Amino acid sequence: MIGLKSTLNVIDNSGALLVECVNVLKTKSTTGGAAAQASVNAVKVRKGDVRRAVIVRTRKPVRRPDGSFIRFDDNAAVLLNNKREMLGTRIGGIVSGDLRLKGWGKIVSLAPRVV
Repeated sequence: MIGLKSTLNVIDNSGALLVECVNVLKTKSTTGGAAAQASVNAVKVRKGDVRRAVIVRTRKPVRRPDGSFIRFDDNAAVLLNNKREMLGTRIGGIVSGDLRLKGWGKIVSLAPRVV
């Protein structure tokens, strides 16, 4: 579980490298649309911006329905805009396969590897 003041790596191409968790939202809504296509040269995130994010990897072990546990080496996130669409257009790291069950199939489909 990610607590307040946790530092997470950003694995998309939105422009941020590290983010800090300031609030944990537990919503059960799913995404509906595709990510907005933005210019490659446009700055999507600046220092001090407050954005929503989906946590795709955690260091804390997570129990899966089959009884196995999965744990990663770091905490990582993908940034979202106000419409709950991905800010970036690419993902540069491993993501958890549990995201597909939670309605984040777009993130899973763009990831180079799913565990």
